Amino acid sequence: MASSLVVPVIDVQNENFKELWPAMVVAIKTASFVALDTELSGLGNRKSLLAESIEDRYKAICHAARSRSILSLGIACYKKLDQKPADSYLVQVYNLTLLCSEEYIIEPQSVHFLVQHGFDFNKQYGHGIPYCKGNNKGGADDRGVHIRALFTELLRARKPLVLHNGLIDMAFLYQSFYAHLPERLATFTADLSEMFPAGIYDTKYVTEFELRLSASYLEYAYKKCKLDNGRSVDSGTNGPHVHIEFCQYAGHMSTYVDYRESPAVASVEEQTDICQRFSAFGWCPNGTKCPLSHDTDRIIFQDEKNKDDKRKKRKRQREKKRSEGEGSSIFDGSPENKIPNMEVDPEDPPGNQQGTVAEMCPDGLPAMDSDGNTPQSEGKSLATDSKGNSVCDENITTASIDDSRNTKNNTNDGKSGEVSGTGAGREKTNDRSAGIETQKKNADAGTHRAGFDAFMTGYIFAYSCTVIRKEEAGEADKEQEEEEQSWLPTCLNKVYLSGKVAPLNVVKSTFSKSSKAHMQKMEMVWEDSSGVIIILS
Repeated sequence: MASSLVVPVIDVQNENFKELWPAMVVAIKTASFVALDTELSGLGNRKSLLAESIEDRYKAICHAARSRSILSLGIACYKKLDQKPADSYLVQVYNLTLLCSEEYIIEPQSVHFLVQHGFDFNKQYGHGIPYCKGNNKGGADDRGVHIRALFTELLRARKPLVLHNGLIDMAFLYQSFYAHLPERLATFTADLSEMFPAGIYDTKYVTEFELRLSASYLEYAYKKCKLDNGRSVDSGTNGPHVHIEFCQYAGHMSTYVDYRESPAVASVEEQTDICQRFSAFGWCPNGTKCPLSHDTDRIIFQDEKNKDDKRKKRKRQREKKRSEGEGSSIFDGSPENKIPNMEVDPEDPPGNQQGTVAEMCPDGLPAMDSDGNTPQSEGKSLATDSKGNSVCDENITTASIDDSRNTKNNTNDGKSGEVSGTGAGREKTNDRSAGIETQKKNADAGTHRAGFDAFMTGYIFAYSCTVIRKEEAGEADKEQEEEEQSWLPTCLNKVYLSGKVAPLNVVKSTFSKSSKAHMQKMEMVWEDSSGVIIILS
């Protein structure tokens, strides 16, 4: 079974931003896909974020993005390696500490959550990378070394964008680094479809509607994917598995690296009462005072243990509905194990209805999962839910987390370094350089960071692509199997909406036009050095 991973996260601040700029740009340009995550200063009225009308939700998100700010940005670049076993990726992770140069609201709930998870506000205010929101103020966005120019490089790279419960992320990214958000949701989605022509993927949608996991908050989804991938490797089957490699940083570069440990999912034999709210949402209003277990490992194993019984129960329910002649359900096509999130299960006692959206928090607001765009979201630091390439400088060698062997690996520049071999996360940390041990002290405050959350988001996506392709291999043609541009065709441009059966489709309809600000930015983004405008079809 997969063991711990130690993920090197490069800490980017105002002082080293210019130095690390070339590596970040190359990482983005050479990546196969890029995963992003943000930590925010707040979201405003949580009830508005759950409005029945999606247009009303969008208005609430726009208000939050215009009045709040991004505190940190996580970027995880996943580059597929051609000369390695199938589904091998070189991953490089960056955590950018940001500081909005304009006035913005920061909510006490967000501060409390961030401080609990080790966020350093002194570092943010003293060393954060400055930026201005909305349309660019003074100078073009594609010139100079600043965060808006980095976002422009991301657009120019035309890579698939991967997020977890990403609607709020995209709105904040648009408002903070691109332009003022348009007033209508249809205009916003039209703009996004052109900004990211390679597609947008939401791993919360993937885990619910494709993998159909029992829960889909970020930590649960990541640990479950990592656990299943490790089991697949250990079983010795010939099917594809995800293999991860990192750059190993030495010299002065090691001073920028924050090593984040991703512990193995620990099997727990003894019975423990699980907090049902945390099990479903990844969040509990009682926090550390809750007498029940919030251990994600225990939750995963309990879900697996009860899986057969739940499957039999769902089968009985379907047979009962068919016998009563009710016909098809509006929930057809949605994850069966998440249907209780949308309607009350008549056969479940009240205590088992973990996912009922109508369940209320003490403050009277609807409970949402940890990715549900609330300040309690694990992937958005109580604000929202929440690489690699072979081009490394002379102080970087490649650390491979491969199948089951220790060996030496060479980087593209010919430098060799110790490699810790493992399968999909079975990393032997004692084989890594002493630099990791000296740097792991930086991780004492916990693993929550936008950079690490971006890494988890990318891992879920990579694993999902591998598993779904494997399941469809018997039916798909060989050339379709080898087509990488599609990644997950059934999830392309589908963004998860809390409490809704259908996702938000990021498309440009015949009834909506792109915003004027966006069209002006696109001229700048797609203009090459010779001044030729590239027209997108």
